[in-house]
This record gives sequence, C-alpha cells and structure tokens, in this order.
Amino acid sequence: MRIYVEYAVVKSVLFLAKLLPIRVIYRLFGVLAALFFRLDRRRRSLTLKNLALAFPEMEASSRLALAKKAYASVGTTLAEVLLMYHRRFDIDAAVENLDEALEEIHARFSDNRKGILLLTAHFGNWELLAHFLAKHGYPMVVIGRSGNNRLIEKYITAPFRSLYGNALANKSQAINAILRTLKNKGIAGMLIDQKASGANSIKASFFGHPADTVSSTALLKRRYDPPVIPLFMARQASGRYRLIIGRDAELSLSEAWDETEKIARLTQHYNDIIEAVVREYPEQWFWMHNRWRIRP
Repeated sequence: MRIYVEYAVVKSVLFLAKLLPIRVIYRLFGVLAALFFRLDRRRRSLTLKNLALAFPEMEASSRLALAKKAYASVGTTLAEVLLMYHRRFDIDAAVENLDEALEEIHARFSDNRKGILLLTAHFGNWELLAHFLAKHGYPMVVIGRSGNNRLIEKYITAPFRSLYGNALANKSQAINAILRTLKNKGIAGMLIDQKASGANSIKASFFGHPADTVSSTALLKRRYDPPVIPLFMARQASGRYRLIIGRDAELSLSEAWDETEKIARLTQHYNDIIEAVVREYPEQWFWMHNRWRIRP
C-alpha cells in the first residue's frame, strides 16, 4: 500500500510542476528545503558534523549558514529536475559558457578509442550534466541503485534519466555495464563521492579524513586505460550554470609501486579533484550524505 501512496504523491507533485509558474516552483522548493532543514534534526545534525569535519577552521555560525545554503541548493536542483521532466527547463540557456563548453567537449570526446570515464559527483545539478551531454550527442551509462519504490523507479525515475538517450544500469551490475560501454567506445558516468563498501572500496582521504571510496574508476583506468575526464555543472550567482571541464585526470605512477598502491594513488587523486571543486563551491555538494560514516 505504501508504494502506491508514495507513487500517487510524486505523480501529484509532477502534475503541479507542469501547471505552476516556474518562479512559483523555485520558491516552493526553497521553502520546502528550509522546512526540511528545520524539522529533520537528524539529517541537519549530520550535515553540520560533516561541515565541522571538512571546515574545522570555520566559525560555527558560518557553518550553519553554509548548511542552510546547501539545503537551498538541493531544493533548487529538485525544482529543476521537475522542470526538466516536463521539458520546461531550457538546458542550453542554463549553461552560461555554452559555446566554450561545447567546443571543449567536442574536442575532448571526438578522439574516443577506448571509451571515456566521466569523473563527477553529487554536486551542483548532476542530473543537468547528464542531460546536457546526451542532448548534444554524448549519451552515457548512468549507474545508480534501484529506488525503494518500484513504481516510481519504473514510471518516473527511469524515463526521466533516459529522456535524451542516457542508458541506465543498476548498481549491482555496474562493472559489467561499464565494461560493455568501454568496449563499444561509449561514455560511463562515475560518481565516486559517496561512501562505498565491498570489494571495490578502499580508504582514501577526503577533506583530510579517511573515507570509504569506490576504487572502480582507478581499476578500470589501470586495466583498460580510458581517459578519465572530470566534469561538473556548477551553479553561478546568476542562477545559471558553468560547465567545469577538467583535464584528463592522469597521474604519474612510480614503477616501484605495486598494483594495490597504484590503485590507491589514483583513487586519492580522483578524490582530490572532487574536493577541489567542492571547496570552490562548498554549498553545492550533498553534505546531507554520511560520507565519513559518523553518527548524526
């Protein structure tokens, strides 16, 4: 019964997002974000503890203000996801460095002989990033776990994420899906900024603290040598976005290191790339996630 109620609620929200003025949708989700920050004490506590770990030099009042901005950023992203679902969001108009970004993407992606791994994070509007690339001829395999509600997953989430041609792969089948993608000279999105577990997880520093990190990107790099290209969709003060395209995330590896050490060094390198972007735009990362496995 619960899944049907949840599905009905989400469908109702989507229906409203189709009818309400765009400004109203943004304001509504801004209010909801502030409300969740106030009411969900456990998640708020986790967010503030995460920020204290990452920015110990920052005053408590400043961390509180940053936490509120982080919630507001998620609210904005959710509003835009609803608008994208109904194609009420102009993807190209939202990217302020559009011409530069497209020129760089075409240059970097055209010589694709081994497939491409995109290194990114739950930062800014990561759904917009995937849609933007697919819209311009670079669809990717999107890896994610199945949601808790099969109706929402099947009839809402999956159609939305494949709107412009992106393919979906369940987290449990991620490696096989990525291997097929690389073999076919395709693109796979690698979001490695959330806590990981299992065989493909190692400890790597993130904001100066050990964090369980997905090592699959490094393993794939070592075995198949595809380019690893950092990409982030960063929200600007104007409300529009800037596509940040990093250089191929190469790292010189000493022949004196064994394979385990090389995987660890690469994984740390990828964490450092993400951390640098988050430090530049700290309010745009998903601080509500328990990255360091701490008690809220």
